[in-house]
Amino acid sequence: MKLETTRRDFVKSIMIVPAIGSFLTENEGKKALLAENKSKRSKLKTSLNAFSFSTPLTDKSMNLDDLLDFCAEQNFDGVDLTGYFFPNYPQIPSDEYIYHIKRKAHLLGLAISGTGIRNDYTNPDPEKRKADVQMIKNWIEVASKLGAPVIRVFAGVLRPKEYTWDQIATWMVKDIRECVEYGQKHGVIVAIQNHNDFIQTAEDAIKVIKMVNMEWFGLILDTGSYRQGDPYAQISQTVQYAVNWQVKENIFVDGIEVKTDLKRLFKIIKESGYRGYLPIETLGKGDPKEKVSKFLKEVQQALKEI
Repeated sequence: MKLETTRRDFVKSIMIVPAIGSFLTENEGKKALLAENKSKRSKLKTSLNAFSFSTPLTDKSMNLDDLLDFCAEQNFDGVDLTGYFFPNYPQIPSDEYIYHIKRKAHLLGLAISGTGIRNDYTNPDPEKRKADVQMIKNWIEVASKLGAPVIRVFAGVLRPKEYTWDQIATWMVKDIRECVEYGQKHGVIVAIQNHNDFIQTAEDAIKVIKMVNMEWFGLILDTGSYRQGDPYAQISQTVQYAVNWQVKENIFVDGIEVKTDLKRLFKIIKESGYRGYLPIETLGKGDPKEKVSKFLKEVQQALKEI
């Protein structure tokens, strides 16, 4: 009789274990992963965000093949292939073209660290948001075929006076969650960029991330788009949610544009336990090849010194 009771207790204990796991929130899981990463040596790799070549890619004096060649020549580890520069965007490219780019990147030793598109979750028109959600789903499939682990989306730029921030965020989160569920099915992380739009501060970013609260959702941490107060403090606040980056030449301190202190930035990233790609993005006037090459050297030197 005693033996039978012991067996029943053992079976019950096995059944309870998965149930306990189900009570862990997504955020607790992320914290556990972050803690695990902190125990490992940080590994940071360089990537180039294609938007650095926005002008030549838009006026067709360059194409994505040319961009891949340039990245290989400069010894980048990866490339972030923004969707705008694929033929016929926002329509999705043919499989033939997707696989051509994927093969060429591989042969050049370049990982495709991510991709991104334009969308606006803040639009109060549900039909327009529905169209954007479908576009994001279409490009999630493109990202999956490319082998890009992350797709970058925006919160949006509209702040209609008749709605509060929280009201807009409520419908935004519903649409984001639909996209994230689709991303998970295709093995693609959906990440929102802090872009000084609807998301302007670390507090805004954290609030949206916690409202979505999904494992396959994260932050593209744009170092040049926290433009209020101390950007390094805000980067420190949100670094735990970063699944990819946009590292920019300049940063805004109390709204004033200054050169990024790369060693300070990379120290924050390294201490967070982040492991992965650091796509750089250069903006403004000048030859993008010269600007990118110069900034890459500064990034590589700073990475050596931390």
